Amino acid sequence: MRKSRVYIALLHYPMYNKRMDVITTSVTNLDLHDISRVARTYDVEGFFVVHPAEHQHKLVEKIASYWQEGYGGDYNPDRKEAFSILKLARDLEEVKRYIGRETGQKVLTVATDAKLYPDSISYKDLKETIFNDNKVFLLLFGTGWGMVEELILSCDYVLKPIEAGRVYNHLSVRSAVSMILDRLLGEFWYCSIST
Repeated sequence: MRKSRVYIALLHYPMYNKRMDVITTSVTNLDLHDISRVARTYDVEGFFVVHPAEHQHKLVEKIASYWQEGYGGDYNPDRKEAFSILKLARDLEEVKRYIGRETGQKVLTVATDAKLYPDSISYKDLKETIFNDNKVFLLLFGTGWGMVEELILSCDYVLKPIEAGRVYNHLSVRSAVSMILDRLLGEFWYCSIST
């Protein structure tokens, strides 16, 4: 059993587009479904969808309410349970304040990115800390072409990329969240394999 509490946040601003302009991305229906499900599977304490725009909050609320209060929740109780951990926030500071109030501890932010940054933490080291130390971690996931560099560098940790050396390195955020949560919160089988 892990000792640390782990939360995740899906950020939509400030992100890069393919021209490296700073933009706000739109919420994607599939992200809500798939990330909620994997977060619940790995017992994440909370999944925050972070977006500054009110109309995007209303969209998320409409989708979530269908699966929690409407026919969808009756028809698919597993999806209802997955959506129960989804929360909305306008910015990252709101998320950190919420988690700080809930846990009474300092929130340690962990940026994820497809690019390798200096002094990035390995999956093995972060996993060992999560399982052995009583801390609170907030894993940040970007949309579009990733979080702006200033945000990444402001985090307490930057996680190494899933595989930085790949020629093609542009996973959907849904896939990246699944792989990263499995590596950090799943079984320890891969830690014993030497590379």
